Amino acid sequence: MRVESVTPYATSEGKSAQIARAFDTLAPRYDLLNRILSLGLDLGWRRRALASLKPLAPHRLLDVATGTGDLASLAARLLPHARITGVDLSEAMLAVGRAKLAAAGLSGRVTLLPGDALALAFPDASFDAVTVAFGVRNFADLAAGFRELRRVLAPGGRLIILELSVPEPRLLRPLHRLYLFRWIPLVGRLLTGHGREYTYLPASVASMPQGAELLALLRAAGFTACRYERFTFGACTCYQADRPSA
Repeated sequence: MRVESVTPYATSEGKSAQIARAFDTLAPRYDLLNRILSLGLDLGWRRRALASLKPLAPHRLLDVATGTGDLASLAARLLPHARITGVDLSEAMLAVGRAKLAAAGLSGRVTLLPGDALALAFPDASFDAVTVAFGVRNFADLAAGFRELRRVLAPGGRLIILELSVPEPRLLRPLHRLYLFRWIPLVGRLLTGHGREYTYLPASVASMPQGAELLALLRAAGFTACRYERFTFGACTCYQADRPSA
C-alpha cells in the first residue's frame, strides 16, 4: 500500500485535511507522547540530523511539518546565525509550539506559520536549508511534496529528512512490529483517549518508502548527492539531499 493512501480516518476528506484534524486532536499531549513512545530517543535523532547543517551555516531555514516546533527550536540553539520558519497543517500544534518558543525566549528567531508542504507560500529559492522531521509520511503526495521542497530551496542548499523506519536487522523486526502495532496504539489510547490516530502512525510507518527507494524519489524530484544514515538499528533514518548549485 502506498503511504499516500494511508489516512487517519475512513472518510472522504483528503489526506491533508485528515492530518490537520488528527494533529489538532493530539496537540495538547503530543510532546509527552513523543517522549514516551520514542523513549526520548527522538531528541538525539533531531540533534544528529541538524549537526550536518552546521558546516553550511544556513541563514534561512524552513522546517516543514514543524508540529510543536521541536526541531525548529533546537535549530535555533544549534545554528546561531539562522532565522527559522516552521510550517504545519495543524493550527493547534502551532499554538502549542508558539507558547513553547515564547517560554524559551526564541520567538524572535523562530516564526511558526500555517502551511501545506504541497503548496508552500514562499518564493523560489527562499531558504538555505529545509528540514522535515517525521512528517513526509503525512504528505498527500510524496513526489509533489519533494518537488515543492526543492523549489523553495536555494541552489547549493540542503534538505534533511528524519523519518521512522523498519529496523535493518531481521531479528529485531518482530519486536519492532509488536512495538508499532500493539504498544503505540495502546499507550496512545490510554494517555489521550484517542485510538484511531495512534493506529494511523504505525500503518504510515510500515507503508513508507525507505532507504534506496526514498532516495530514488528525491533524485526524481531533482535533488543530488542523496544519501541516508540509519539511527538506532534503523528505527529512524536520516536522509540528506542537495539542490544543485547550477
